[in-house]
Amino acid sequence: MTENAKPTRRMAIHYRGRSAQIGIYFGKMLRMFVYQSDWKVLPMAALIAGLVGMVIRRRFFINMEGTLMGSFAMVCVCIWNGCFNSIQVICRERDVIKREHRSGMHISSYIVSHMLYQALLCLAQTAVTFYVTLQVGVKYPLEGMVTPLFMLDFCISMFLITYASDMMSLWVSTLARTTTTAMTIMPFVLIFQLVFSGGMLSLPAWTEPLTHFTISNPGLKVIATQADTNSRPYATISNMVSKMRDSEVGGTVTVGQVMDLLTDTDNETIAELRARELGKVFTLGEIRDALEKTAAFDAFKQERVLDNVTVGSVIKIVLESENLQDIRDYDFGLPGVTLGKLLKDISTSPKAKTLMDTQIAQLTTVGDVLDAIDKSGILDQYTDVPIDARFTIGEAVDLLANSPDMQARRDQEITVKTTVGKLLDIVGEDKVKTFLEDKAAEASYTKDYEYTADNILDYWGRLFLFVLAFAALAMITLEFIDKDKH
Repeated sequence: MTENAKPTRRMAIHYRGRSAQIGIYFGKMLRMFVYQSDWKVLPMAALIAGLVGMVIRRRFFINMEGTLMGSFAMVCVCIWNGCFNSIQVICRERDVIKREHRSGMHISSYIVSHMLYQALLCLAQTAVTFYVTLQVGVKYPLEGMVTPLFMLDFCISMFLITYASDMMSLWVSTLARTTTTAMTIMPFVLIFQLVFSGGMLSLPAWTEPLTHFTISNPGLKVIATQADTNSRPYATISNMVSKMRDSEVGGTVTVGQVMDLLTDTDNETIAELRARELGKVFTLGEIRDALEKTAAFDAFKQERVLDNVTVGSVIKIVLESENLQDIRDYDFGLPGVTLGKLLKDISTSPKAKTLMDTQIAQLTTVGDVLDAIDKSGILDQYTDVPIDARFTIGEAVDLLANSPDMQARRDQEITVKTTVGKLLDIVGEDKVKTFLEDKAAEASYTKDYEYTADNILDYWGRLFLFVLAFAALAMITLEFIDKDKH
């Protein structure tokens, strides 16, 4: 070195810290959202939500099958949105990242800035998805389980599913060297997520552990839980019963088997059928009007009676005379309601005691007796007295089943041929459907879908762990983007 030579001074290069770099790259991503048309993911999310919402709106939150299908559809929307948010963001600027890495860029700052930016994007997509599905007719409940509003609970779930999918795609983008490779991998990732969700497709036992590595599994469970899937009716049963109304059924049974079925009070459906009432409450006036229209009653009025008797004595003669059996057996078009039964009820009624004790003097026929009663106005006083002629199906069946004639025919075979619709009309179609739906819902009960806050919080925690895990994998993978750094 000569005497006049000056010593060389090394320039000090100052790099921004990690926190400052997060702000720089976050601002860069916001500019890319505006100037590189990354905002197009929002109208795309609206379009997908609208199409899916129109498909699921008639059954989502209505029945069990529709609710489960709607839950799966909403998970698909969230995963689709999240995946296509970030599948190309790393690989499309791989060379830029490598160059800036050599210049002092911290990979952790770069990934964290992406996490912040993608979180905002996923939040916007969640709001758009919920709003659009609401507008196309999806009827959401009002009250939430974790928060007071269902809307808030549901949006948190959709956001976490979308955000976890976004971070998964971000990691895939760090593995792919080109956008073409990333888009080639993406369909396989989607298929894996949807097939191994563990909710819609029956999986072989050896594949069930794979569901623990999918975002769709806790995603489907949290949506189905919030929709209270277990409490929804099983509509397939109802539709099946309606379609079977015209189907013919038949077979050969014995009289005894039919009687045993109809007297089985332990069967709830049979017990309800037996409790149904037949007949009606008559008044004395209605009975008199009905009798006066019959020829048998005209013949009855010609019957001679003793002098100086009471009305009760006349009725007693009617009830005990062997010659008046036809009169006693006269019915009013109702099974089990005969004139003899009604007269017996009248004679034992405390309200009719005055009528029964009324004296009849020097009369010779029943007609004369009735005319005298009519002239005295006594019948008019009692014309509105009610006579209860009601009875239940069970009483009629028991009476028939205990009769000697029916006991003798217990082994007699009967060929039955009818339709499902006629049987449903007897038992009650709505009751049959409700019974079958309740039983099917009990059989389809899934513990994973129990409508509890603990369940929802557990699934939220799993989804958030996916977010952190994929973000960490993306950070680790990107650290090796420049193998020649040293």
